[in-house]
Amino acid sequence: MKKASAVTAIVTLVFLLVNYQVSNGCTNFLVTRGASADGSTMITYAADSHVLYGELYYQPAQDHPEGSMRDIYEWDTGKYLGQISQPRHTYSVVGNMNEFQLAIGETTFGGRKELSSQEGAIMDYGSLIYVTLQRAKTAREAIRVMTGLSEKYGYYSSGESFSIADPNEVWILEMIGKGEGEKGAVWVAVRVPDGYISGHANQARITTFPKNDPDNCVYAEDVISFAREKGWYKGSDEDFSFSDVYAPVDFGGARFCDARVWAGFNKVADGMDKYTDYAKGIIEHKDPNDFASNRLPLWIKPDKKLTVQDVMDMMRDHFEGTELDMTQDIGAGPYKLPYRWRGLTWTVDSVEYCNERAISTQQTGFSFVSQSRNWLPDPIGGILWFGVDDAYSTCYVPMYCGITEIPECFAVGNGDLLTYSETSAFWTFNFVANFTYLRYNDMIKDVQGVQKSLEDKFVTYVPVIDKAAETLYQKGETEKAREFVTQYSVNEANNMTKQWKELGQYLLVKYMDGNVKREKDGKFERTETGMPASPLFPGYPEWWYKMIVKQTGKHFEVAE
Repeated sequence: MKKASAVTAIVTLVFLLVNYQVSNGCTNFLVTRGASADGSTMITYAADSHVLYGELYYQPAQDHPEGSMRDIYEWDTGKYLGQISQPRHTYSVVGNMNEFQLAIGETTFGGRKELSSQEGAIMDYGSLIYVTLQRAKTAREAIRVMTGLSEKYGYYSSGESFSIADPNEVWILEMIGKGEGEKGAVWVAVRVPDGYISGHANQARITTFPKNDPDNCVYAEDVISFAREKGWYKGSDEDFSFSDVYAPVDFGGARFCDARVWAGFNKVADGMDKYTDYAKGIIEHKDPNDFASNRLPLWIKPDKKLTVQDVMDMMRDHFEGTELDMTQDIGAGPYKLPYRWRGLTWTVDSVEYCNERAISTQQTGFSFVSQSRNWLPDPIGGILWFGVDDAYSTCYVPMYCGITEIPECFAVGNGDLLTYSETSAFWTFNFVANFTYLRYNDMIKDVQGVQKSLEDKFVTYVPVIDKAAETLYQKGETEKAREFVTQYSVNEANNMTKQWKELGQYLLVKYMDGNVKREKDGKFERTETGMPASPLFPGYPEWWYKMIVKQTGKHFEVAE
């Protein structure tokens, strides 16, 4: 048997190093053609991890000799798991989208602990994603590849929800292994109805599903019988709920996970108030032996069709305007910072409390909004709107799926989590975000101004780039079309990073030492003699001073 090519081995090694411990912290939303303003399909993904360095990975299309093998390493730990056979040809992949506009994201739900390990298994969730992107052209084919690989080589991970989109359809696939002594996984996949959106965030979401509708639902033959054999389910096939049997929802599943889905839905649809208690972790049962009765629906219809910027906005949320608003409690401090340093739970006087787990979080390696458009040739139709660090303060730049080069700012090896790089977007965006946390409610407005200006420009320019690239493509100049979109994506990403670095310098000058420099007509003010004008000294809000007095009494009182 021949080993995988050197290029594949290197790419695999890079993947395992930069994706360590991505699981258990991600958020996905899924948008069908009928729910989008332009008829595209979209999925989102935030790769949240305290040890993930944000980069954009590229795998060129390759031909492999007969008998070639590919090494598989567990995505979260780098542990070598084994080898699988290579097909004769694999497709090019940019990030989480391949050359046919197929995009895949994920969130880990864990599920029953007794199903979390499987001796001899090779395919973990991360490897399933990137191997499948090299082998499948459509969402339906991706489901067949992913489930087929798990059946043939064994499923190594715990429970996982996958978002899968091609230019025409959007599917959710949920999978969990069979545990020790078994091989493969039980799973179910459902197509999101056209005109609807869905989402998942580390809690299994598929409950009951149709058993005789293969156009809209496919599942493992033993998905129900396996649960019966284990004694986990005794009801009818009709009432079988994948999530409630294999990953029952609890307080954490509702408050830390499904609450994020609720928050995203709440931004685009009325009527989500009736699920507020559930988002707060209050789980209701009509009967003590029944499944949870107040869970979120798997999909909803948005109040209006969503643009790509609407979907970006869904990824930018700290529960603002709801009972879980992270800017409103004392933990936000005087400048309404919507972040809480980990852990997720904490204890006072033997009572356990929690921080909220919002969609936007500080420990994000990268996030994206994928856009697949069936009216354009594949290398042009697929766009991965890609950003690094915190989704709330990132800037999404269009990376066409047909590009053949990665921008320097996103390049693998341009710095890492312990090595600062002047040309790395990840470090540039982290500098701006972490400085912004110091005086958040003021500084985030400056960040959002630049963010909106850049993203508005990208959204305006993309149709023009589409048209020019499509003209080349239709003339048979396919490679020139790919070179054109590559040059555009590379230039915009690098220029965006340069502008973000200038934003960081501006913020440092403006907010240095807790003061705020005076500005007029976009320039910092000077006196008639050219000296810097005296800055503003905004101090703290009155309610904060009152909290200090309440806690310290007369300690700071000025004596008469």
